[in-house]
Amino acid sequence: MCNTAEHKHEHSHSQGIFGKRTELYLSLLCGLFLIIGFGIEKLTHWPWYTYLGSYIMAYGFGGYYITIEAAKKLSHGKFEIDFLMIAAAVGAAYIGSWTEGAFLLFLFSLGHALEHYAIKKAEKSIKALGNLTPNTAWLKNENGLNEIPIEDLQINDVIVVKPNTKIAADGVIIKGDSSINQAPITGESIPVDKTAIPNTQNTPEFAHIDSKHLVFSGTINGDNTLEVKVLKLTKDSTVSRLITLVNEVETKKSPTQRMTKKFEETYVPVIVILVVLLCFAFLVVDESFNESLYRAITVLVAASPCALAISTPSAVLSGIARAAQSGVLIKGGKALENLGVISTIAFDKTGTLTEGKPKLTNVIPVNGFNKEALLELLFEVESLSNHPLAKAIANDIQAQNQLTHKGLASNIKAMQGQGIQAIYNNAPVYIGNAKLMTNHNLVLNGSLSTEMDTLLENGHTVMLVGYNNQIVGLVSVMDLPRKTAKQTLLRLKKIGIKRMVMLTGDHQHVGNSIAKQIGLTEAKGNLLPEDKVTAIKALKAQYGKVAMVGDGVNDAPAMALSTVSVAMGAAGSDVALETADVALMSDKIERLPFVIGLSRRSKHIITQNIWISMGVVALLVPVTILGLTNIGLAVLFHEGSTLVVVLNALRLLAYKDQ
Repeated sequence: MCNTAEHKHEHSHSQGIFGKRTELYLSLLCGLFLIIGFGIEKLTHWPWYTYLGSYIMAYGFGGYYITIEAAKKLSHGKFEIDFLMIAAAVGAAYIGSWTEGAFLLFLFSLGHALEHYAIKKAEKSIKALGNLTPNTAWLKNENGLNEIPIEDLQINDVIVVKPNTKIAADGVIIKGDSSINQAPITGESIPVDKTAIPNTQNTPEFAHIDSKHLVFSGTINGDNTLEVKVLKLTKDSTVSRLITLVNEVETKKSPTQRMTKKFEETYVPVIVILVVLLCFAFLVVDESFNESLYRAITVLVAASPCALAISTPSAVLSGIARAAQSGVLIKGGKALENLGVISTIAFDKTGTLTEGKPKLTNVIPVNGFNKEALLELLFEVESLSNHPLAKAIANDIQAQNQLTHKGLASNIKAMQGQGIQAIYNNAPVYIGNAKLMTNHNLVLNGSLSTEMDTLLENGHTVMLVGYNNQIVGLVSVMDLPRKTAKQTLLRLKKIGIKRMVMLTGDHQHVGNSIAKQIGLTEAKGNLLPEDKVTAIKALKAQYGKVAMVGDGVNDAPAMALSTVSVAMGAAGSDVALETADVALMSDKIERLPFVIGLSRRSKHIITQNIWISMGVVALLVPVTILGLTNIGLAVLFHEGSTLVVVLNALRLLAYKDQ
C-alpha cells in the first residue's frame, strides 16, 4: 500500500477545510455519492446524467488527495500505486464503468485516511518530554538569588532547589540533604535519600560521583532546600538525552515501509508500461485500435490492486476497533502487525508489573517486645514524618489495625541517609538503618542481622526500630507485584511469548525478587534510561523484534527503540503514552495477552488477504492480456476479491480473548 512515512509527510503540509480529518471526511463523501449514484442507476429510471453527476462527485472527493500525491511524485519521475489507482479509475470511467472507478477510489482513499491520524506522533513525544524540566532556575552568586532561564546555566554554577520543586539541572549536591523522587527519570518506586558531597572543592566528573550525591533534571525535591552545582549544560542533561533518543528512533522508517516502497517502485511502472504497450497491440494482432484500447483498460482495471489496497487497512481497522472495545488503543497498522510476531517482551517494573507505591510488608518485634506495642510505636512516630516511606507505613498500619492517634510521639527529626529519631512515651526512639542504630549504641545481634539481610535480598526496604536502649523490632516495605501480574505472564507464555525480561532502575535485589514472584525470565536492575536503551538494543540484536511495556518517562527512549511499545494507561506519563504504539487505557496489564492474541490473528488475516488479492491479480492479468475475458467479468472477479478480503477482515470484530 501507499502508507509510507513519505505519504504522511506530504499530508502534513495542509489540513484542509475540515482540519486534521479532512481526508477521512472526503473519503466518506466519496462513499456517500457512490451509494447515491448506484442507487439512482439501479433503482430508478431517471436520466443517465443524474447518476453520472453523483459518480463524478464521488470521483472528485475520493481522488482529491490521491491525485495530489500522484502529481507530486510524477513531478519527480516516480510512478507509484497512487498513480495506478487514478489511472485505473480514469480508465474505468472511459469505458463506462463509473461504479467500479468510484468504488476503487472510495476503498483506497479510506484506507489512506485511516493510516494518517498519527502524523504528529514524534512531535508530541518530544513536546511531552520537554515539559519535564522547569523553565527557570534559582542561580546563587555574589548578588544573591536570581531566577534565570535554564538555558543560561553554565558548568559549575550553583542553583538553589526549593522544597517540593523540580530540579533544573544535572549536578551534585553541595549543601543540604533531602529525599528525591527520581521516578520521572529512573523509574524508582521509592524516593531516594540524597546528601551533600563531602568535598565540594575538587568535584569529580559526573560519571565518577556516588549516586547518593547526584541529582537529575526533571526529578522532584523533597522537603528540604538543596544547593546543587551544575555539572551538565541543559543541552546535555538527562532529559535532553531522552528527547534526542526519542527523536532519533521515532523518525526511522520501519522495515514494512521500506518493503512497501520497494514493491510500489517495481510494480507500478511495470503495469504502466504493460498497459501502454497493450494499447498498440493492434500493430501485431489482427484487431482494431478500439479493441486494443479496450483490452488495455481491462488489464489496467484487473491489475490495479484494489483488493491489495484494502487488504491491510480493512484488517487493521477491524483489529483496532475490536481492541478499542476492550479498552486498548492501538496506534495504526504498524503496531498491530509488529505485535503479532513478538516473542520477546521487556517490562518496566514500577507501575507496570508492580503497584508503583511502597506497601508495608513486615512488622517483626524482637527482644520480647509486644507486636501491638510495636505497631502503635511505629504508627505514632511515622505519622509525624513527611517521608514517603513513613507515610506508607503509617497509612498501612492504620488501615490494617484501625489505630487512632494518642499523641505519644514528639520531637521528630530526620537523620538524612539513616532514618528518623523522635521521643515516644518520654523515651528516645530510632527508626532507620543499621548505621543509625550503631551511632546510638544499639546492638544488632547476628540473627536479626541475618533476617534483615534476607529481606533485603528479597527486595524489601528494611528499617530497624530502636527504643529504650535496645532494638525492639524491624519493619519493611516493598513495591508489591500487581495481583494480576503472575497470571498475566502465565497467559503470555501459553500464547507463545518465550522471553519476558524486567528492566528497572531499582536495585538488582528488588528486580530479582519481583521476577521470582511472578515468573519472569530475567531481571536487569540499576538501569538509567540510556541503560534501558542499551538493553533493548541487545535484546533486538539477539532475538529480533522486541516489545517494551512501560509507564514512565524514563521508559520513553527504550519504548521508542523497541519494535512495538506498550504504555500502561492511567498510571502512564504523557510522554510514555505519546511515544507508545499501544496503550492499555484501563491500566490493566491483564489486557496484554488479549491484545497480543488479537494482533496475531490480525497478522494472520492480513497475510491471507494479501495472498487472496495478489492471487486474483496474478490470475486476471494474463487472462485479460490474452483477451479471454471481458471488462464485466474482470470487474466481477476484481470486486469479488475485494469483498472476500473485507469480509475476511471483519472476522476480527468477533475475536474473543482465549
